[in-house]
This record gives sequence, C-alpha cells and structure tokens, in this order.
Amino acid sequence: QVQFVESGGALVQPGESLRLSCAASRDIGGLYNIGWYRQAPGKARELVVAISAGGSTNYRDSVKDRFTIFRDDPKRRVYLQMNGLKPEDTAVYYCSAVRFYPDFRSIVPMFTSWGPGTQVTVAS
Repeated sequence: QVQFVESGGALVQPGESLRLSCAASRDIGGLYNIGWYRQAPGKARELVVAISAGGSTNYRDSVKDRFTIFRDDPKRRVYLQMNGLKPEDTAVYYCSAVRFYPDFRSIVPMFTSWGPGTQVTVAS
C-alpha cells in the first residue's frame, strides 16, 4: 500500500501563498489518482482537490481559481499551490490515493490510513 507524507504547511497572513508537498512511498505515475484533503478543528475531513493519473483535475468550488494541484511523477510527489489564502482555509491538510470520478462528490479515498498531515494556519 502506498503511503504519503505531507509537508509545507505554515502560519501565513490572508492573501499570502503556500505550496504543500505530498511525498509518496512508491511510484505513483500511471497508477494512482491523488487527492488533497483538509480537516479544520471540529469539522469533518473534506476533499479539496484531486488529480487523476492522467492529469485530469477536480476542485472544490471554494478553492477554484486560488488553488492548483500538479504532480511530478518521477519525483513521486504531488503539490498543492495555494494562492489568496483565507482564514477559512485553516486546517490540517492531507493527501491520499483516491478513486477519481468526474463528479467531485463521488471521489473517495482508496485507503483508510492517513499520513501525519501538515498544518496550514491563515491569520492576521
């Protein structure tokens, strides 16, 4: 089972940018669709964006035009570029292999285990 380690989280001010990194334990190119999730205090974990093995993407409406997901398969990494950060983006961010569908609501994690996550805090 592929495992992931997230990094890149930080404390930033509203409007600033961050790039999160998701490092996979094995090759993911052509094999795995990857999703970025987040969990805010007291809330359920939610999907933010997913990218298929072929490069198709599917974004949560609230992050469209601000976040960009991209993958570097030779490096076994998937990145999340976050621009125009807002306080409501504050959460622990996780990545996972997912079952990818055109319908955003149908995308689900493939596995039940999660990495350590990386904390993103947006505050002035």
